[in-house]
Amino acid sequence: MSQGSYSEKDIDEKRAAEVDISVVGSEQDHHVAFNKDQVDTGASLVAGGIELDPAEADRIRKKIDWHILPLMCILYWIQFMDKTTLGSAAIMGIREATHLTTNQYNWLGTIFYLSYLAFEYPQNLALQKFPVGKWMSINIFVWGIALCCHAACKNFGGLFAVRLVLGMCEGSITAGFLIVSSMFYTRNEQTLRVGYWFLMNGSAQIISGFISFGTLHIKTSGFEPWQWLMIITGILTLITAVAYWFMFPDSPTNAWFLTQDERAKAVARIKDNQTGVENKHFKMEQFYEALWDPKTWLFALFSALDNIPNSLTNQRQIIVSSFGFTNLQTTLLGCVDGFVEIATIFTGVQLAARYKNARAYVGTIYFIPNILGVFLINFLPWENKVGLLFGQWLTGVGTTGFVLSLSWLSNVTAGHTKRVTVNAIMLIAYCIGNAAGPFMWQAKYKPRNHVPWIIIGICYVLCPLIMLYIRYLLNRENKRREAEPPDDTYDNVYIEVVTPEGKVVQKKVDKEYLDLTDIQNRDFRYVL
Repeated sequence: MSQGSYSEKDIDEKRAAEVDISVVGSEQDHHVAFNKDQVDTGASLVAGGIELDPAEADRIRKKIDWHILPLMCILYWIQFMDKTTLGSAAIMGIREATHLTTNQYNWLGTIFYLSYLAFEYPQNLALQKFPVGKWMSINIFVWGIALCCHAACKNFGGLFAVRLVLGMCEGSITAGFLIVSSMFYTRNEQTLRVGYWFLMNGSAQIISGFISFGTLHIKTSGFEPWQWLMIITGILTLITAVAYWFMFPDSPTNAWFLTQDERAKAVARIKDNQTGVENKHFKMEQFYEALWDPKTWLFALFSALDNIPNSLTNQRQIIVSSFGFTNLQTTLLGCVDGFVEIATIFTGVQLAARYKNARAYVGTIYFIPNILGVFLINFLPWENKVGLLFGQWLTGVGTTGFVLSLSWLSNVTAGHTKRVTVNAIMLIAYCIGNAAGPFMWQAKYKPRNHVPWIIIGICYVLCPLIMLYIRYLLNRENKRREAEPPDDTYDNVYIEVVTPEGKVVQKKVDKEYLDLTDIQNRDFRYVL
């Protein structure tokens, strides 16, 4: 079937055009026929309807968890550890060995995110076009090589080049994970799973702290501890790349660990998301809709402001060291940041999943300790090293807000091209915030760094306000849709399916698998 057709004259022709169908056919036709390529990849598996009892759905969910969640957690641990190696290496001698000025060191943090920014949308398009698992594996392998190459760098130029490659490759990871999470999990499950793999950032801080502590004790002629750190983390990354190539699934429609029957049930399990699995065709109308949708830019603004303070990633060790702690003490104290992040993300996503429509409220509450931490760092006497240290630890609590925003954005966006586009825009904004942040840390502001901390405090005040405003807009839209008359435009849709006997038949497809956007599908309700 090269072109879809239908004959129900009360169906809006403009909306039909948006999903690649046209008004043709006879009065005897009483259904809409879609081009199979234009619907979700999971549509053919569930066409005609599938009965799925809760116990079976739970069994499949556990099987999915067992096979993909450990891999996602390991990779997110690896990528954050790799990203923060620069901060760890700063107190191991990399600045002296490569003759870096303060401004050059800041540029190494910035170029990572500028590269991430430049390649983020191409990475998202590649994730839509190519198998997700294989594409991520290639990127992991390249960045593992780049990380090992850090050890061979002798100057700013060499480090600049390898940091650029790291940023280019990492753009595929968070975007890929958001896509995979929406493919395999329900909305509520996504909130928890995104939290689980994101809290591995905290685990990375702990484990990398011990790795850094160990490398400080390595004494080799002509090879410094920071070089060993790069080699060790690079090797771990390369091992992960190989594991992803062979073990990470691209989609529930072809997951190697699911039977054909389980694949169909895995797709049916996420029906209530109203987002389907994926569609490999780029739809220009969904791209434009993403650009015109106000929530796209509100989430982007939140992402940019929330990640200006993320420049602390590469500054934290330097700041703690300035409080008067030795290099070994500073390295071990960095582990506490990891414990704070793990505890706060875990409790935050649990609360957001437990209480209905509470994402914005939970995120707002978790920003309060950050604001308190900024006040402590700015106003405590410089002699109060312990108080300053606790203030710095408090600024890690609000990471929960960003984690919730990632899953929230995925939950409130439907249409695969639109979802890829809004993910890219939010992650580009993430890069802008991270790229701008390092330039706050100027030598003239040391040791108290009042100016950077004031900017960070302003960001921590604005971010929860944006979350609450997004909630207000989405809640208002839900109420508007509740007041609308029922929309039956896509209630009677069929696609052609080839049976095991080789016979071509038409089967009905629910609108949840038609790759409609959240605006096209008037039955879509936004989670809050």
